[in-house]
Amino acid sequence: MMKTTGCRMRGSACRAALVLLLCTSQALAGPAEQAKRIFDRIAGVPPSAAELAQMTQLIQSGDTADAVNVALAAPQFYNTTLKNFAMPWTNRSQTAFAPLNDYVATFIGMVRDDVPFNTALSADILYVSNAPGLPAPSASNNDHYAQAEARGVDLKATLVQTTQSGVYGIPAAATAGLMTTRGSASAFFINGTNRAMFRFTLMAHLCDDLEQVEDITRPPDRIRQDVSRSPGGDSRVFLNSCIGCHAGMDPMAQAFAYYNFDATQNQLVYTQGQVQPKYHINAGNFPSGFVTPDDSWTNRWRQGPNQVLGWDPGQPGSGNGAKSLGQELAGSDAFAGCQARKVFQAICYRAPASSADASQVDSMKALFKAGGYRYKQLFASAATYCMGS
Repeated sequence: MMKTTGCRMRGSACRAALVLLLCTSQALAGPAEQAKRIFDRIAGVPPSAAELAQMTQLIQSGDTADAVNVALAAPQFYNTTLKNFAMPWTNRSQTAFAPLNDYVATFIGMVRDDVPFNTALSADILYVSNAPGLPAPSASNNDHYAQAEARGVDLKATLVQTTQSGVYGIPAAATAGLMTTRGSASAFFINGTNRAMFRFTLMAHLCDDLEQVEDITRPPDRIRQDVSRSPGGDSRVFLNSCIGCHAGMDPMAQAFAYYNFDATQNQLVYTQGQVQPKYHINAGNFPSGFVTPDDSWTNRWRQGPNQVLGWDPGQPGSGNGAKSLGQELAGSDAFAGCQARKVFQAICYRAPASSADASQVDSMKALFKAGGYRYKQLFASAATYCMGS
Protein backbone atom coordinates (compact mmCIF):
# COMPACT_ATOMS: atom_id res chain seq x y z
CA MET A 1 0.00 0.00 0.00
CA MET A 2 1.28 3.47 -0.89
CA LYS A 3 2.54 5.42 2.11
CA THR A 4 1.63 9.04 2.58
CA THR A 5 4.35 11.59 3.11
CA GLY A 6 3.97 13.44 6.40
CA CYS A 7 1.27 12.45 8.87
CA ARG A 8 -1.12 9.55 8.30
CA MET A 9 -4.03 11.31 9.95
CA ARG A 10 -7.45 10.91 8.45
CA GLY A 11 -10.73 12.83 8.51
CA SER A 12 -11.24 15.83 10.73
CA ALA A 13 -7.84 15.54 12.43
CA CYS A 14 -6.01 15.81 9.11
CA ARG A 15 -8.19 18.70 7.98
CA ALA A 16 -7.49 20.52 11.23
CA ALA A 17 -3.76 20.06 10.73
CA LEU A 18 -3.98 21.41 7.20
CA VAL A 19 -5.95 24.44 8.37
CA LEU A 20 -3.33 25.06 11.07
CA LEU A 21 -0.55 24.78 8.49
CA LEU A 22 -2.35 27.16 6.14
CA CYS A 23 -2.99 29.71 8.89
CA THR A 24 0.63 29.48 10.03
CA SER A 25 1.93 30.08 6.51
CA GLN A 26 -0.44 33.03 6.14
CA ALA A 27 0.60 34.52 9.46
CA LEU A 28 4.25 34.24 8.39
CA ALA A 29 3.67 35.91 5.03
CA GLY A 30 6.48 38.35 4.40
CA PRO A 31 6.21 41.93 3.10
CA ALA A 32 6.40 40.87 -0.57
CA GLU A 33 3.65 38.27 -0.11
CA GLN A 34 1.52 40.80 1.78
CA ALA A 35 2.06 43.41 -0.91
CA LYS A 36 1.05 41.02 -3.66
CA ARG A 37 -2.02 39.88 -1.72
CA ILE A 38 -3.15 43.48 -1.15
CA PHE A 39 -2.72 44.40 -4.81
CA ASP A 40 -4.42 41.23 -6.06
CA ARG A 41 -7.48 41.78 -3.91
CA ILE A 42 -7.86 45.49 -4.54
CA ALA A 43 -6.99 45.66 -8.23
CA GLY A 44 -7.95 42.13 -9.25
CA VAL A 45 -4.68 41.61 -11.13
CA PRO A 46 -1.07 40.95 -10.08
CA PRO A 47 1.09 44.03 -9.47
CA SER A 48 3.83 45.02 -11.88
CA ALA A 49 7.40 44.49 -10.73
CA ALA A 50 7.70 48.20 -9.96
CA GLU A 51 4.43 48.30 -8.00
CA LEU A 52 5.37 45.19 -6.05
CA ALA A 53 8.80 46.59 -5.17
CA GLN A 54 7.32 49.92 -4.09
CA MET A 55 4.64 48.30 -1.93
CA THR A 56 7.08 45.82 -0.40
CA GLN A 57 9.43 48.61 0.62
CA LEU A 58 6.58 50.59 2.14
CA ILE A 59 5.34 47.61 4.15
CA GLN A 60 8.88 46.91 5.37
CA SER A 61 9.05 50.53 6.53
CA GLY A 62 5.73 50.21 8.37
CA ASP A 63 3.87 52.40 5.87
CA THR A 64 1.11 49.91 5.11
CA ALA A 65 -1.42 52.66 4.40
CA ASP A 66 0.79 54.10 1.66
CA ALA A 67 1.30 50.61 0.26
CA VAL A 68 -2.46 50.15 0.04
CA ASN A 69 -2.75 53.51 -1.74
CA VAL A 70 -0.50 52.17 -4.51
CA ALA A 71 -3.09 49.46 -5.19
CA LEU A 72 -5.97 51.92 -4.90
CA ALA A 73 -4.35 54.04 -7.62
CA ALA A 74 -4.38 51.19 -10.13
CA PRO A 75 -6.82 51.71 -13.04
CA GLN A 76 -8.02 48.12 -12.65
CA PHE A 77 -9.43 48.97 -9.21
CA TYR A 78 -11.89 51.29 -10.94
CA ASN A 79 -12.44 49.48 -14.23
CA THR A 80 -12.86 45.99 -12.80
CA THR A 81 -13.06 45.71 -9.01
CA LEU A 82 -15.50 48.55 -8.41
CA LYS A 83 -17.53 47.72 -11.51
CA ASN A 84 -18.03 44.11 -10.41
CA PHE A 85 -18.60 45.21 -6.82
CA ALA A 86 -21.47 47.58 -7.63
CA MET A 87 -23.11 45.97 -10.67
CA PRO A 88 -25.28 43.52 -8.65
CA TRP A 89 -26.95 46.51 -6.97
CA THR A 90 -28.36 47.63 -10.33
CA ASN A 91 -30.42 44.68 -11.53
CA ARG A 92 -33.07 42.35 -10.16
CA SER A 93 -31.03 39.20 -10.74
CA GLN A 94 -28.18 40.78 -8.75
CA THR A 95 -25.57 39.68 -11.24
CA ALA A 96 -22.22 41.29 -11.95
CA PHE A 97 -22.41 40.11 -15.57
CA ALA A 98 -24.10 43.10 -17.15
CA PRO A 99 -22.91 46.05 -19.25
CA LEU A 100 -21.55 49.13 -17.53
CA ASN A 101 -24.31 51.65 -16.80
CA ASP A 102 -24.68 55.12 -15.30
CA TYR A 103 -25.39 53.78 -11.80
CA VAL A 104 -22.07 51.91 -11.68
CA ALA A 105 -20.11 54.67 -13.41
CA THR A 106 -21.44 57.19 -10.91
CA PHE A 107 -20.49 54.95 -8.01
CA ILE A 108 -16.98 54.56 -9.45
CA GLY A 109 -16.63 58.30 -9.88
CA MET A 110 -17.80 58.98 -6.34
CA VAL A 111 -15.24 56.54 -4.98
CA ARG A 112 -12.41 58.01 -7.06
CA ASP A 113 -13.24 61.58 -6.07
CA ASP A 114 -13.96 60.88 -2.40
CA VAL A 115 -17.49 62.25 -2.78
CA PRO A 116 -19.25 61.70 0.58
CA PHE A 117 -21.17 58.49 0.03
CA ASN A 118 -23.98 59.43 2.38
CA THR A 119 -25.16 61.61 -0.54
CA ALA A 120 -25.35 58.58 -2.86
CA LEU A 121 -29.14 58.27 -2.54
CA SER A 122 -29.98 61.97 -2.72
CA ALA A 123 -27.50 64.03 -4.76
CA ASP A 124 -28.04 65.46 -8.24
CA ILE A 125 -24.97 63.64 -9.51
CA LEU A 126 -23.94 61.72 -12.60
CA TYR A 127 -20.59 60.61 -14.00
CA VAL A 128 -19.96 60.38 -17.74
CA SER A 129 -16.82 59.60 -19.72
CA ASN A 130 -15.01 62.27 -21.70
CA ALA A 131 -13.22 59.68 -23.86
CA PRO A 132 -13.39 60.69 -27.55
CA GLY A 133 -15.71 58.95 -29.96
CA LEU A 134 -18.34 57.83 -27.47
CA PRO A 135 -22.02 58.53 -28.11
CA ALA A 136 -23.43 61.24 -25.87
CA PRO A 137 -25.05 60.07 -22.63
CA SER A 138 -28.77 59.74 -23.18
CA ALA A 139 -31.88 59.47 -21.02
CA SER A 140 -33.25 56.87 -23.45
CA ASN A 141 -30.36 54.42 -23.92
CA ASN A 142 -27.23 53.02 -22.28
CA ASP A 143 -24.98 53.31 -25.34
CA HIS A 144 -22.55 55.81 -23.82
CA TYR A 145 -21.62 53.47 -20.99
CA ALA A 146 -21.83 50.16 -22.87
CA GLN A 147 -19.51 51.42 -25.59
CA ALA A 148 -17.10 52.87 -23.05
CA GLU A 149 -16.76 49.41 -21.56
CA ALA A 150 -16.60 47.67 -24.94
CA ARG A 151 -13.77 49.97 -26.03
CA GLY A 152 -11.84 49.45 -22.82
CA VAL A 153 -12.02 53.11 -21.80
CA ASP A 154 -10.01 53.91 -18.67
CA LEU A 155 -12.74 54.97 -16.28
CA LYS A 156 -10.31 56.29 -13.70
CA ALA A 157 -8.85 58.70 -16.25
CA THR A 158 -11.97 59.73 -18.16
CA LEU A 159 -14.93 59.93 -15.79
CA VAL A 160 -16.14 63.48 -15.13
CA GLN A 161 -18.81 64.61 -12.72
CA THR A 162 -21.98 66.29 -13.97
CA THR A 163 -25.66 66.27 -12.99
CA GLN A 164 -28.69 64.16 -13.83
CA SER A 165 -30.77 67.30 -14.13
CA GLY A 166 -28.38 68.69 -16.74
CA VAL A 167 -27.91 65.52 -18.79
CA TYR A 168 -31.27 63.77 -18.43
CA GLY A 169 -33.54 66.77 -17.86
CA ILE A 170 -34.90 65.51 -14.53
CA PRO A 171 -35.83 68.35 -12.18
CA ALA A 172 -32.97 68.79 -9.72
CA ALA A 173 -35.38 68.43 -6.80
CA ALA A 174 -36.50 65.05 -8.16
CA THR A 175 -33.01 63.57 -8.44
CA ALA A 176 -32.04 61.03 -5.80
CA GLY A 177 -28.51 59.94 -6.54
CA LEU A 178 -28.09 56.34 -7.60
CA MET A 179 -31.82 55.66 -7.30
CA THR A 180 -32.71 58.00 -10.18
CA THR A 181 -29.95 56.94 -12.55
CA ARG A 182 -31.19 55.38 -15.75
CA GLY A 183 -29.72 52.02 -14.76
CA SER A 184 -31.65 51.95 -11.50
CA ALA A 185 -34.88 53.30 -12.95
CA SER A 186 -34.92 50.80 -15.82
CA ALA A 187 -34.61 47.92 -13.34
CA PHE A 188 -36.76 49.05 -10.42
CA PHE A 189 -39.25 51.69 -11.64
CA ILE A 190 -40.43 49.74 -14.69
CA ASN A 191 -43.91 48.19 -14.43
CA GLY A 192 -44.88 46.93 -10.95
CA THR A 193 -45.76 49.25 -8.10
CA ASN A 194 -42.39 50.96 -7.40
CA ARG A 195 -41.97 48.85 -4.28
CA ALA A 196 -39.05 47.19 -6.07
CA MET A 197 -37.04 50.42 -5.86
CA PHE A 198 -37.47 50.45 -2.11
CA ARG A 199 -36.73 46.76 -1.66
CA PHE A 200 -33.61 46.62 -3.83
CA THR A 201 -32.24 49.86 -2.38
CA LEU A 202 -32.74 48.37 1.08
CA MET A 203 -30.89 45.23 0.04
CA ALA A 204 -28.02 47.04 -1.69
CA HIS A 205 -27.43 49.81 0.80
CA LEU A 206 -28.72 48.64 4.19
CA CYS A 207 -27.91 44.94 3.60
CA ASP A 208 -31.40 43.80 4.62
CA ASP A 209 -34.18 42.24 2.62
CA LEU A 210 -37.76 42.73 3.74
CA GLU A 211 -37.81 39.49 5.71
CA GLN A 212 -35.07 40.82 7.99
CA VAL A 213 -37.02 43.99 8.81
CA GLU A 214 -40.48 42.44 9.03
CA ASP A 215 -42.49 44.08 11.83
CA ILE A 216 -46.14 43.18 12.37
CA THR A 217 -46.56 45.80 15.13
CA ARG A 218 -46.71 48.82 12.78
CA PRO A 219 -50.17 50.24 11.96
CA PRO A 220 -51.57 49.11 8.58
CA ASP A 221 -53.40 52.32 7.62
CA ARG A 222 -50.92 53.27 4.84
CA ILE A 223 -50.99 49.88 3.10
CA ARG A 224 -52.32 50.29 -0.44
CA GLN A 225 -55.50 48.85 -1.88
CA ASP A 226 -53.71 46.21 -3.97
CA VAL A 227 -52.74 44.20 -0.89
CA SER A 228 -55.47 41.73 0.06
CA ARG A 229 -56.35 41.68 3.74
CA SER A 230 -57.46 38.07 3.44
CA PRO A 231 -55.08 36.23 1.08
CA GLY A 232 -56.66 32.94 0.17
CA GLY A 233 -59.61 33.87 2.34
CA ASP A 234 -57.54 33.81 5.53
CA SER A 235 -57.00 37.17 7.26
CA ARG A 236 -54.43 35.59 9.56
CA VAL A 237 -51.96 35.47 6.65
CA PHE A 238 -52.21 39.24 6.30
CA LEU A 239 -52.02 39.91 10.05
CA ASN A 240 -49.06 37.60 10.65
CA SER A 241 -47.10 38.02 7.43
CA CYS A 242 -48.11 40.61 4.81
CA ILE A 243 -48.50 43.44 7.28
CA GLY A 244 -44.96 42.86 8.52
CA CYS A 245 -43.45 44.15 5.27
CA HIS A 246 -46.13 46.45 3.88
CA ALA A 247 -46.87 48.48 7.02
CA GLY A 248 -43.30 49.80 6.98
CA MET A 249 -42.56 49.67 3.25
CA ASP A 250 -45.67 51.27 1.78
CA PRO A 251 -45.41 54.55 3.72
CA MET A 252 -41.79 54.92 2.55
CA ALA A 253 -42.26 53.70 -1.03
CA GLN A 254 -44.84 56.47 -1.38
CA ALA A 255 -41.81 58.72 -1.94
CA PHE A 256 -41.62 57.30 -5.47
CA ALA A 257 -45.24 58.11 -6.37
CA TYR A 258 -44.29 60.46 -9.24
CA TYR A 259 -41.75 58.16 -10.91
CA ASN A 260 -42.06 55.60 -13.68
CA PHE A 261 -39.78 54.03 -16.26
CA ASP A 262 -41.66 54.27 -19.53
CA ALA A 263 -40.84 51.26 -21.71
CA THR A 264 -42.06 53.06 -24.84
CA GLN A 265 -39.88 56.13 -24.32
CA ASN A 266 -37.24 53.89 -22.75
CA GLN A 267 -36.52 56.43 -20.04
CA LEU A 268 -37.39 57.66 -16.58
CA VAL A 269 -40.54 59.77 -16.39
CA TYR A 270 -41.24 62.13 -13.50
CA THR A 271 -44.75 63.58 -13.20
CA GLN A 272 -44.49 66.26 -10.54
CA GLY A 273 -47.68 66.55 -8.53
CA GLN A 274 -49.31 63.61 -10.33
CA VAL A 275 -49.34 60.15 -8.80
CA GLN A 276 -48.43 57.41 -11.27
CA PRO A 277 -51.38 55.09 -12.14
CA LYS A 278 -49.37 52.08 -10.90
CA TYR A 279 -50.06 53.27 -7.34
CA HIS A 280 -53.76 52.58 -7.87
CA ILE A 281 -53.68 49.20 -9.61
CA ASN A 282 -55.73 46.29 -8.27
CA ALA A 283 -57.75 48.66 -6.09
CA GLY A 284 -60.48 46.05 -5.85
CA ASN A 285 -58.31 43.76 -3.74
CA PHE A 286 -59.19 45.90 -0.73
CA PRO A 287 -61.16 49.04 -1.68
CA SER A 288 -60.86 50.43 1.85
CA GLY A 289 -57.09 50.40 1.62
CA PHE A 290 -54.87 53.46 1.34
CA VAL A 291 -55.22 55.62 -1.78
CA THR A 292 -51.93 57.39 -2.52
CA PRO A 293 -52.57 61.17 -2.82
CA ASP A 294 -49.00 62.47 -3.23
CA ASP A 295 -45.34 61.61 -2.65
CA SER A 296 -45.24 62.21 1.11
CA TRP A 297 -43.52 59.48 3.09
CA THR A 298 -43.07 58.47 6.73
CA ASN A 299 -40.54 56.12 8.31
CA ARG A 300 -42.52 54.04 10.80
CA TRP A 301 -39.48 51.92 11.50
CA ARG A 302 -38.18 54.69 13.75
CA GLN A 303 -40.31 52.98 16.39
CA GLY A 304 -40.44 49.29 17.18
CA PRO A 305 -37.78 46.66 16.55
CA ASN A 306 -36.31 48.40 13.49
CA GLN A 307 -34.98 51.20 15.65
CA VAL A 308 -31.93 48.92 15.64
CA LEU A 309 -31.15 50.23 12.13
CA GLY A 310 -29.89 53.38 13.84
CA TRP A 311 -31.93 56.17 12.29
CA ASP A 312 -30.28 59.58 12.40
CA PRO A 313 -31.99 61.76 15.03
CA GLY A 314 -31.00 64.77 12.94
CA GLN A 315 -33.31 63.66 10.14
CA PRO A 316 -37.07 64.37 10.42
CA GLY A 317 -38.20 60.83 9.64
CA SER A 318 -40.72 62.03 7.06
CA GLY A 319 -40.82 64.18 3.96
CA ASN A 320 -41.75 64.36 0.31
CA GLY A 321 -40.11 62.61 -2.61
CA ALA A 322 -37.19 60.31 -3.25
CA LYS A 323 -34.44 62.80 -2.37
CA SER A 324 -35.48 63.21 1.26
CA LEU A 325 -36.12 59.47 1.60
CA GLY A 326 -32.61 58.84 0.29
CA GLN A 327 -31.23 61.15 2.97
CA GLU A 328 -33.17 59.21 5.59
CA LEU A 329 -31.84 55.84 4.43
CA ALA A 330 -28.23 57.00 3.97
CA GLY A 331 -28.24 58.69 7.35
CA SER A 332 -28.86 55.43 9.17
CA ASP A 333 -26.21 53.47 11.02
CA ALA A 334 -27.28 50.44 8.99
CA PHE A 335 -26.27 52.20 5.77
CA ALA A 336 -22.70 52.78 6.96
CA GLY A 337 -22.46 49.29 8.44
CA CYS A 338 -23.67 47.73 5.21
CA GLN A 339 -20.94 49.41 3.18
CA ALA A 340 -18.32 48.20 5.66
CA ARG A 341 -19.56 44.60 5.57
CA LYS A 342 -19.72 44.50 1.77
CA VAL A 343 -16.17 45.77 1.41
CA PHE A 344 -14.88 43.42 4.10
CA GLN A 345 -16.35 40.43 2.28
CA ALA A 346 -15.10 41.61 -1.12
CA ILE A 347 -11.52 42.13 0.06
CA CYS A 348 -11.18 39.41 2.69
CA TYR A 349 -13.00 36.78 0.56
CA ARG A 350 -15.25 35.85 3.47
CA ALA A 351 -18.08 37.23 5.55
CA PRO A 352 -17.11 38.43 9.03
CA ALA A 353 -16.92 35.24 11.08
CA SER A 354 -15.11 35.93 14.34
CA SER A 355 -15.24 38.49 17.11
CA ALA A 356 -12.08 40.03 15.65
CA ASP A 357 -13.77 40.29 12.25
CA ALA A 358 -16.85 41.88 13.81
CA SER A 359 -14.67 44.40 15.64
CA GLN A 360 -12.91 45.20 12.39
CA VAL A 361 -16.20 45.86 10.59
CA ASP A 362 -17.33 48.10 13.44
CA SER A 363 -14.04 49.95 13.22
CA MET A 364 -14.43 50.36 9.45
CA LYS A 365 -17.95 51.69 9.89
CA ALA A 366 -16.85 54.22 12.51
CA LEU A 367 -13.93 55.36 10.36
CA PHE A 368 -16.22 55.65 7.33
CA LYS A 369 -18.64 57.91 9.17
CA ALA A 370 -16.03 59.99 10.97
CA GLY A 371 -13.94 60.37 7.82
CA GLY A 372 -16.64 61.91 5.66
CA TYR A 373 -18.07 58.73 4.11
CA ARG A 374 -15.10 58.30 1.77
CA TYR A 375 -15.40 54.84 0.23
CA LYS A 376 -11.69 54.25 -0.43
CA GLN A 377 -11.19 54.28 3.35
CA LEU A 378 -13.19 51.06 3.57
CA PHE A 379 -11.07 49.27 0.99
CA ALA A 380 -7.86 50.46 2.60
CA SER A 381 -8.91 49.34 6.06
CA ALA A 382 -10.12 45.92 4.91
CA ALA A 383 -6.99 45.32 2.84
CA THR A 384 -4.73 46.19 5.78
CA TYR A 385 -6.67 43.89 8.11
CA CYS A 386 -6.71 40.94 5.70
CA MET A 387 -3.29 41.32 4.12
CA GLY A 388 -1.99 38.29 6.01
CA SER A 389 -4.90 36.00 5.20
